[in-house]
Amino acid sequence: MDTDQHKIEKLIQQGESLTLEFKSDLKCLPDRDLVAAVVSLANTDGGELLLGVEDDGTPEAVPFYPHEFIQRQSSMGLVDPSAMVLEEVDASQLDPLQRLRIRNAIKKYGGEPSLLPLADEELDGALGLCLEVNGIKRPTVAGLLLLGTENLLRQHLPAYEVAFQVLSGTDVRVNEFFRKPLLETFEEIELLFRARVEEEKIQVGLFRVPVPNYDRRAFREAFVNSLVHRDFSRLGAVHVKISDDGLTFSNPGGFVEGVNLNNLLVADPRSRNPLLADVIKRIGLAERTGRGIDRIYEGMLRYGRPAPDYSMSNEFTVSVQMANTAADLDFLKMVVEQEDKPGNMPVDSLIILSRLRKERRLTTADFVASVQKTETSVRSVLEKLVETGFLEPHGIGRGRTYTLSVDLYQNAGQNAEYIRQAGFSVIQQEQMVLSYINKHGSIKRADAADLCRISPFQATRLLKRMEKKGLILPLGQGRGTRYEQK
Repeated sequence: MDTDQHKIEKLIQQGESLTLEFKSDLKCLPDRDLVAAVVSLANTDGGELLLGVEDDGTPEAVPFYPHEFIQRQSSMGLVDPSAMVLEEVDASQLDPLQRLRIRNAIKKYGGEPSLLPLADEELDGALGLCLEVNGIKRPTVAGLLLLGTENLLRQHLPAYEVAFQVLSGTDVRVNEFFRKPLLETFEEIELLFRARVEEEKIQVGLFRVPVPNYDRRAFREAFVNSLVHRDFSRLGAVHVKISDDGLTFSNPGGFVEGVNLNNLLVADPRSRNPLLADVIKRIGLAERTGRGIDRIYEGMLRYGRPAPDYSMSNEFTVSVQMANTAADLDFLKMVVEQEDKPGNMPVDSLIILSRLRKERRLTTADFVASVQKTETSVRSVLEKLVETGFLEPHGIGRGRTYTLSVDLYQNAGQNAEYIRQAGFSVIQQEQMVLSYINKHGSIKRADAADLCRISPFQATRLLKRMEKKGLILPLGQGRGTRYEQK
């Protein structure tokens, strides 16, 4: 056995690792796969590739392609792809009409008024749309997105595309694709969306309040988020889809580093394309605080609809669905009446009220995951809602629970529902226990808990209290204790 053969057999016995890769050649390994394997090893610490050896199924090195470097760096906030200068494009090739569109958007959406008197070149510079390179004005990626022609966008940003679809069952009613400049695309799709918004009005006090099937501000924020935070190095369109289930937005590229489904509401605002995000905010098209997601939640919850659903998002795509469900008009009236007071109702409060509307009675700990804040912060919000008359507390300590207040149930004409969820008064509970004993001869703790809709611990306290009052007598000990009327 020569030295090389001995070395190869020794490597095979070691098995695959990050520096040793096996590739089967039984089916003639394609050159593309062979190159990918070599690149994978070259991107790490180097290594050895054995061709003609069966893969043993252990972890292997995978290629890290050039475009993935940009994806990873932008996701971590190390580079800004939207600020990159396109040196092959001259600013003179850009569409001057799009600057007029920017100025009109500033007026329409309440952007920075100081931008309006600027000359075209000054506007480009102030927003970072063009930079001077070797004495020649060149657009940034953000500048091309806002000022480029359709041909320039196709040529230099092939990943940029936006689709608007309307589905009815399995039938496709509308299927439009756009590669126009960003603001023009937004305006055209917004028109298509508005044509499908249905609205009724309800009377709340002296005001007529509109109740749309889809909230326009929530649409704007969700759509702008999809346009601005997408990954332009990854092929695929931003999709806006209206179906029987509701309104869905999706864009290529997962959440940026540090943002996930469990902290969407509280994570610091971050964008994969900071310059583009800043331009859109300064124009007024997006929420300036960077908390556009709060608007999306508010646009669903204030109408008594389910919270926006991001659960279909993954490492490659961010997707949000706004369910097409009927508005809860009683809930909306409650919210509108609160908004007449100083300051609009915070999203935390809307989440809490929305959950109690469905689940009736919850503890502080039950809200932590939904609000995405600490238990201490949640307790503070709950107590404020108690002070304003929206909630009623029951019990003390960690067992303290909350329900919607009697006033809210009365306003909705649901008095009986309030009694079922809030429980009975102490006097009512005592009378119910005595009535049960009169009919059945005795009562156990479990029977009392089930009868009065209280916890076993609360039932024990109730029975002990009645014993001290001389209303009942205990028989037996421990879990088998029964109580008879004295």
